Amino acid sequence: MTQTIDPVAGPGSPQERVDAWLNRFESALAAGDARQAAAMFAADSYWRDLVSFTWNIKTVEGREGIAHMLESCLTNTAPSGFRTTEAPVESAGVVEAWIEFETAGGRGKGHLRLTDEGCWTLLTSLRELKGFEEPQRERRPKGAHHGTIRGRRSWAEERDREETELGREQQPYVVVIGGGQGGIALGARLRQLGVPALVLERNGRAGDSWRKRYKSLCLHDPVWYDHLPYLPFPDNWPVFAPKDKIADWLEMYTQVMEVPYWTSSEVTSAGWDDEAERWTVVVDRDGEAITLTPRQLVFATGMSGKPNIPSFPGMELFQGDQHHSSQHPGPDAYAGKRAVVIGSNNSAHDICAALWEHGAEVTMVQRSSTHIVRSESLMDIAMGDLYSERAVSSGMTTDKADMVFASLPYRIMHEFQIPVYKQIRERDADFYDRLEKAGFLLDWGDDESGLFMKYLRRGSGYYIDVGASELVADGEIALAHGKVDHLTADGVVLADGTELPADVVVYATGYGSMNGWVADLAGQEMADRVGKCWGLGSGTTKDPGPWEGEQRNMWKPTQQQGLWFHGGNLHQSRHYSLYLALQLKARYEGIPTPVYGLQEVHHLS
Repeated sequence: MTQTIDPVAGPGSPQERVDAWLNRFESALAAGDARQAAAMFAADSYWRDLVSFTWNIKTVEGREGIAHMLESCLTNTAPSGFRTTEAPVESAGVVEAWIEFETAGGRGKGHLRLTDEGCWTLLTSLRELKGFEEPQRERRPKGAHHGTIRGRRSWAEERDREETELGREQQPYVVVIGGGQGGIALGARLRQLGVPALVLERNGRAGDSWRKRYKSLCLHDPVWYDHLPYLPFPDNWPVFAPKDKIADWLEMYTQVMEVPYWTSSEVTSAGWDDEAERWTVVVDRDGEAITLTPRQLVFATGMSGKPNIPSFPGMELFQGDQHHSSQHPGPDAYAGKRAVVIGSNNSAHDICAALWEHGAEVTMVQRSSTHIVRSESLMDIAMGDLYSERAVSSGMTTDKADMVFASLPYRIMHEFQIPVYKQIRERDADFYDRLEKAGFLLDWGDDESGLFMKYLRRGSGYYIDVGASELVADGEIALAHGKVDHLTADGVVLADGTELPADVVVYATGYGSMNGWVADLAGQEMADRVGKCWGLGSGTTKDPGPWEGEQRNMWKPTQQQGLWFHGGNLHQSRHYSLYLALQLKARYEGIPTPVYGLQEVHHLS
């Protein structure tokens, strides 16, 4: 593209500059002039769209990328009504503005960053579908039907009828496999949108995916980061909730939000019928075989849901206890025992600390370097402006904080993270010095961008320190380094010949890609068709390229019709469940959903 237009620069208040840019932008869109609209962006620019233009979660880069997207999407989208929702602000030559707009089928919100060259970043997100708005506030349901109605059924009777018929007389349009935080959040969204859906949980109670984990587990993210949709935690909720408290909250939430939810229900197989365009999902529900035939199938089995269970020579010879961290029963039975924990990330540290507290002799085997950040520093420096009591007091809502996060394109997000972790490194220099003197192998990510980028790129390789690192630094938790060569009857032998006597071995070896669940239930061919889940294609450790710009396969259409993935932490479950639910609702109502930029498959697992 060679055509350019004058940027919105020079004199004028931030409000005037934003208004001028939006007016010219909307005029170009209304005229169908994609290249004129794209020319209003800086040479290095990013447009991240959450469903509103692309029916996808997609980031396009530069004027050519933006023009290509608009040429494909503009006719169907028919955007209009761009306006600010609050006064724009300017800092360091960048004007930031919160905006709202409409499309042919919905209403959206977004965020804009302007420089003298034009738009630097633009976020657009679909927030509701016209004609299918959620029944909130002035649209809330009456609940009671006043008057006399012969044969009236109570609310409880209607709920019983629905539960009895769902999956038998009435088939769900959406089946969600996995009733943890992700499945529950999505189930609540779909319920509010009137989409017939059913969430399947293999455990006996909602919340058991937390309740059954090792007893010392708690959230390492703060309460302000972890709210579920519609129903935030109360103001007296602890900053870091214990696992059983979270489990009870999820169980209560499922009931209060009327999420259609089957417990003790394990999917045994799933198959897609091309001709009928529907799934056949076979479920073992507490011993009863039930066949469901949804149009849409969502795997909400957890980004960390498929355990990586290693296969080391000699495992069959080991005479003590051995298990993956996901099956760790807690420390109580191991007082006075010799424990070897393979791994050095979050679960490994938590389990080591709990074993030490209960009198075990603990050795952590560190196979590769780990990023460590103290919880207090993370909460203060990295998250304090968005997710804290300080942020709430300044007027930062959860939704606004989520949108701030979403407004930073992944391509440049690390540039914002590097100075944050540099500040943390300087603040806690003594802490890191003691860890390294104890022999712990530290890293800050391939580009020094720290924890959040490691999480987005690979979902592993870090620990938020809530106490275990002090035990490592003090030598209370012993350190060993290297790969495991084999096990013996009473120990672990490393590649360099080091022998670690053990009565229990815990494999804190992480989790695999979510498409591993697809392979188990629908076959390897289908798993390969959709490819690897998670990661950005950054070319950093455990996140191979090419660059993909968004999380692989998450919350958006995949290469398999009717197959979706939903997962991540509580923040992501809350935020992205909205966009996934709106995509499913549109398909349920027969609204055209032409997808722009369907993700290609570069990695199978």
